[in-house]
Amino acid sequence: MGNLFVKKPKITDVDRAILSLKTQRRKLAQYQQQLEAVIEAEKQAARDLIRDKKKERALLALKKKKAQEELLKQVDTWVINVEQQLQDIELSSKQKAVFESLKAGNSAIKAIQSEINLEDVQKLMDDTEEAKAYQDEISAILGEKLSTEDEEEILAEFENLEAQVTIQDLPETPASVPGPQDEKLDLPDVPTKVPVAPDVVVQ
Repeated sequence: MGNLFVKKPKITDVDRAILSLKTQRRKLAQYQQQLEAVIEAEKQAARDLIRDKKKERALLALKKKKAQEELLKQVDTWVINVEQQLQDIELSSKQKAVFESLKAGNSAIKAIQSEINLEDVQKLMDDTEEAKAYQDEISAILGEKLSTEDEEEILAEFENLEAQVTIQDLPETPASVPGPQDEKLDLPDVPTKVPVAPDVVVQ
């Protein structure tokens, strides 16, 4: 069915003023064209009358032409004024739009600022400063040069730990060391019979 209840744009006083000025500008432009045509006609009439040796009437045509030219100058001034007013209205409209934008931006800034608690901001700044100071203190401690006494103490502790590690890495010592009497020799058995020499064959 289409949009039967489309809301028409509201016509403001500024819109009416712009429309009136543009209408007046159009009418003045038409009037300018008419005056230019009359001026050209009076000029042509003066030529013809001069050609016909009618001096008085030729001078009268030129006087009419002069009057129309003066009126045309006045109309030109009106057109300039109308154009200036249209430009002023356009500039004012843009200034108003910029003002409304700045106003809206300012309201947005205030709304954001209202959501920020100053105490929370101060606490955050304090916490940040405290953390920075702590970090600076640690950096200062680590960056300090050790004294000779501290160097010797650290070296002694290193040598002590090194000795402990060396002892821990040695193989375990057996509980008892076997003596000579405990060693078993692998010897042949003692013979129990007298050995007999083999018979010798005499040839």
